[in-house]
Amino acid sequence: MSMISLLTLILMVLMILVGGKSGFTSFLSVVFNFLILFAAVILITGGISAIGVTFFAGVCILAITIFMGNKNETSTNTAFVATLIVMVIMLLLIVPLDYFAQIKGFSNEQSEEIEAFNLLVGANFETILISTTVLSTLGAIAEAAVAISSGLEELSEQNPGITIAEIFKSGRTIGFQIMGMTFNTLFFGMFGGDLALFILLYKLNANFGYYLNSKIFVGECMAVLYSAVAVILVIWITTYLMGRKINQKRKGTDF
Repeated sequence: MSMISLLTLILMVLMILVGGKSGFTSFLSVVFNFLILFAAVILITGGISAIGVTFFAGVCILAITIFMGNKNETSTNTAFVATLIVMVIMLLLIVPLDYFAQIKGFSNEQSEEIEAFNLLVGANFETILISTTVLSTLGAIAEAAVAISSGLEELSEQNPGITIAEIFKSGRTIGFQIMGMTFNTLFFGMFGGDLALFILLYKLNANFGYYLNSKIFVGECMAVLYSAVAVILVIWITTYLMGRKINQKRKGTDF
């Protein structure tokens, strides 16, 4: 058994022990998302538009992540709609910014690893960069959207007399807490993943200007910033949609 298979088995066992049936469902969602990403790579390699494949794969990943891990219909539907809106907004934002940044392809620091391979693969690295950036934001926005929608739904059920203004205020409070944790997770994830590169550049006495012009460093920083912007957007949109949904439900009950 390979190390990856062993770690996957350990992950499945731990998720089942901790979450029971829900844990096993969450593990299946991870497996399905991996299969979707693998299929997306095959489709892009086959010449299909990378952005189109990314949008379709993103919708599938969001649906699996949100609906397989939650049972409350109101909160899951709201979270799914909010994440779709944010994904479209981020796609419209990422396309022009990545074009002007010109960080597509491989960086100089990666030349030694790929020098034995032929780079004439017939793929548009600019669209691949856009696809990678969009897909990297999905996990963060799905988690934030589900947390806010579930929290506000629970709050409205436990406190039926709460006003819509208080619901919006509670949504912002929950969002601020999520933002702090998410930003730290994104930052330390980027720093930890590129720690060896930072050490190498430090040993080479690279100045700060080199970092600002390093393709791999700029690309990672932009990915973190994109994810941060996406989280902020999904907090606002989910809070608004959830407050509107609760208000409509109350009006329907009163009627």
